[in-house]
Amino acid sequence: MDSDLSQPFSNLDLTARVAVIAAVSGGSDSTALLLLLKAYLDENAPAVRLVAMTVDHGLRPDSAAEAQAVARFAESHGIAHRILAWEGPKPATGLPAAAREARYALLAEAAGEEGTDLIVTGHTADDQAETVMMRQARSDGRGLAGMAPATLFDGKAWIVRPLLETRRETLRDYLRANGVPWLEDPTNVNQAFERPRARARLRDDADVSKLLTAARDAALLREYLGREAAGLIWAHARHVAPRLFRLDPAFAAAEPRDGAVYALRILLAAIGGTPHLPDEARVARLFDRLSAKPFCATLSRTLVDARRGGVFLLRETRGLPEPEPVRDGMIWDGRYRISGGAGGMLVGPHDPAIEPDAETPPADIPPGLVRAALSAEPTFSGGSEPAKPVAIPLVAPWTRFLPSFDLEPARAVAELLGAAPPPASPYANHNVTGA
Repeated sequence: MDSDLSQPFSNLDLTARVAVIAAVSGGSDSTALLLLLKAYLDENAPAVRLVAMTVDHGLRPDSAAEAQAVARFAESHGIAHRILAWEGPKPATGLPAAAREARYALLAEAAGEEGTDLIVTGHTADDQAETVMMRQARSDGRGLAGMAPATLFDGKAWIVRPLLETRRETLRDYLRANGVPWLEDPTNVNQAFERPRARARLRDDADVSKLLTAARDAALLREYLGREAAGLIWAHARHVAPRLFRLDPAFAAAEPRDGAVYALRILLAAIGGTPHLPDEARVARLFDRLSAKPFCATLSRTLVDARRGGVFLLRETRGLPEPEPVRDGMIWDGRYRISGGAGGMLVGPHDPAIEPDAETPPADIPPGLVRAALSAEPTFSGGSEPAKPVAIPLVAPWTRFLPSFDLEPARAVAELLGAAPPPASPYANHNVTGA
C-alpha cells in the first residue's frame, strides 16, 4: 500500500481495541477506506478484527440490492460484513439530518455488539470543503472548523474520519489502479439537498485548498478557546448546592475575554441542557454586565443571578417537562439520562411532597436559589418497582455529538456537573487534523 495512503491510519490508538468498524456505502470514498484500512490492519494490527457495516436507509428502491452488493464485495476480500436497516417511517422534512442520526445510532449499537467503540468513515477533504462552504453561508462561527477528525456519539462510540486530508480523486485513482469499481449514489447529485448543491459549486482545486486552510485555522482557534474556557471553568466555577453553580467574582475580569465569553456560553448550555451554545454576541453583552451592579437574566434556559458574592447559575423553572412515564435510557430535559425504571413509574420536576428537601444549604448560599435549583431536578413517583431509577448527569451541549475539538471544555463541565468524563481521543497523539 502507498505509504501516503496508509499514513492517515498510523495515529489511530488501537491499544486494547479488539475490532474496528468501517462504515461502507459502496461509494468510492468508503470503498477505498475499507481496502486501505484492511491493508493497514493486516500489516500493523492483525489481531484487530475489521467489520464492514452498510446502513440501508430504505430511501431508494435499489438500496437493499446495493447493500447486498457491498456485502459480497467485502466478503470477497475476506472482510466480515453486516447490513443495518433504518426501519420505520421517514420524516417529510429534515431527511438528511434524520438519516445521519439514524445511521450513527445503528452503527454505534452494532459497534457495541462487536465489542468496540471505533467507527471509521470515509469522509474526505472534498467533504470537509463542502461542509465549510455550507457553514460559511450560515455564518456558523465555531462550525467553520468543519468536521472533527473524531466525534464521540452518544457518549459511547467514536466516529473517526482519517481521510479528511485526502482528496476524493486520490482515492478514486487508487481504486482505478487496483481495478476496483464503486457505486454511484444518485442522492449525491440531487440538487434538492444542500450538500450536492455545494458540491456542484466547488469545482476549483484552489477553492478547495482555501476552504481546507480556513478549516484548519478555525479548528486551531476552537481548540485554543476550548482550552482557555476549560481552565476558566476549573478555576472559577463551583457546584455549591444540588444543581446550583457559582462563578466567583474574579470571573468577571477573567482573561482572555474571548475565552471567558466562550466559557460562559458553555456553562449556560450545560446548565440549561440545550443542544446548542447561545448566541455569542448576547453572551458577550451578558458577560460585560457581570462586573456592574447585581442583576438577574435568563438565557439558554439558564437563570443568571449576579450578586456581590458571585454569579449563580441554575436551570430556570420555565419549560420543564411534564411528568411522563419512565423509559430506560430516556433523556430528561436534556440534562439527565434515566437508567432503569418500569411498572408505571413517572418522572417529572421535583415535588417536595414526594421527595422532601434533604440538605441544608451553606450559610453563604441564598436559600431561595437552592429551592429554585432543586425544583428543576427530576423526581420519580408511582410504579411498583422497589428500586428507583437513577438520573445520570449529561454534558450538554455535547450529549449526542462531542467533536474532538471540544474535549477539554467537555471534561471541565463534566467534572463540574458530576458527570462521567468523556473518554480519551481515539488518536494516540490528538491534534486537529488527526494525523
